[in-house]
Amino acid sequence: YSVITYGHVDDDVQTWLSAALTNQETCLESLENDKSKVDKGLMETSAKNLSQFISNSLSLFMMTSRAKNTNPNVVGGRRLLSDDFPTWVSGTERKLLEGSVDELEAHAVVALDGSGTHKSIGEALGLVASLEESGTTGGRSVIHVKAGTYQEYINIPTKQKNVMLIGDGLGKTIIVGSRNSEAGWTTYQSATVAAMGDGFIARDITFVNSAGPAKQQAVALRVGADKSVIFRCSIVGYQDTLYTHSKRQFYRETQIYGTVDFIFGNSAVVFQNCDIFARKPASTGLKNFVTAQGRSSPDQNTGISIHNCKISAASDLAPVKSNYETYLGRPWKQYSRTVVMQSYLDESINRAGWSPWAGGSALKTLYYGEYLNFGPGASTSGRVQWPGYHASITSTAAQGFTVGGFISGNLWLPSTGVSFDSGLIG
Repeated sequence: YSVITYGHVDDDVQTWLSAALTNQETCLESLENDKSKVDKGLMETSAKNLSQFISNSLSLFMMTSRAKNTNPNVVGGRRLLSDDFPTWVSGTERKLLEGSVDELEAHAVVALDGSGTHKSIGEALGLVASLEESGTTGGRSVIHVKAGTYQEYINIPTKQKNVMLIGDGLGKTIIVGSRNSEAGWTTYQSATVAAMGDGFIARDITFVNSAGPAKQQAVALRVGADKSVIFRCSIVGYQDTLYTHSKRQFYRETQIYGTVDFIFGNSAVVFQNCDIFARKPASTGLKNFVTAQGRSSPDQNTGISIHNCKISAASDLAPVKSNYETYLGRPWKQYSRTVVMQSYLDESINRAGWSPWAGGSALKTLYYGEYLNFGPGASTSGRVQWPGYHASITSTAAQGFTVGGFISGNLWLPSTGVSFDSGLIG
């Protein structure tokens, strides 16, 4: 670790090691769900051994990092900055997020009617990949997806970085798929759109998994891209709608719809000024869980932060919400971490707030917190009494889960051009 200094470099290393550990766990989960008759013993052993190695490396790194960081303005190993914008967004990218579609100089234009350069998003991604290899995109590949319903599955691999998808608006540019676990897809594979290349940005697009409420896991959008931004989008599904798989992510003015664990994964993610809607489950008696965070090591810098958002019943659930229970979250893994801050919670939220995972035992090791929420579902008087639950975290702790404190957003968001609040509101 002699090459590691402090500040955002520490953030990067912790993010990479956290993601590496998450990747191994995803492999193990896929192996467990694999229905083939292939002998999986050797692969499982190798994956578990590698997970242990990565976990040990992460623990050692955090020991050295904590020893260096004695600055009182560092929370959880992350330096808090007071700039209005995270500096990980360049001026060029800021224009891409703020500018009108007419002002964009897209490298590819997708249109179903043939008026663009391509009729499918997949073809456009292939073009910009070749342009990237020749160095003609200037570091950022911009694809304008015109209004229309695109029934295709999109995969932006790890090697394809800095892709930006720009649509014509919610309900206008729609990408739809229907893969689901009942049809034999793993949760990971079920995504309609998968964005794993760092620097991914999406704006003004609706992502849908149309499998329906009875098909179990069915992902509309999976993101494992570091320093990714989802802006003014809509993500629609039922169970496991949004897979915030790994690394640092930011969602702003975005709608997320679902039922069971519909925001899940093990990234370091902040949702800001978003509308989060619980939908009507497949049958009476089933419960809704807004989040299922999957942190498996206390050294991972991961968690879900919901800040200045609105969590409420969708139009199909609202008339019958008294027949269903909706919870803010449940712990998918041992060190699950989720906070809800300065957000509106409607009356559909169960008084207990949070639910245990069936058969799980993470109630002492999880970290769930609330901070200055409001609305009929925000009272903490009837909340769970778990050791890891904090009904009212301090303002200092809350600052650690803001854009500036949790995802080092001041270091990268300004270059994307997305609006954001670096710290707490007010």
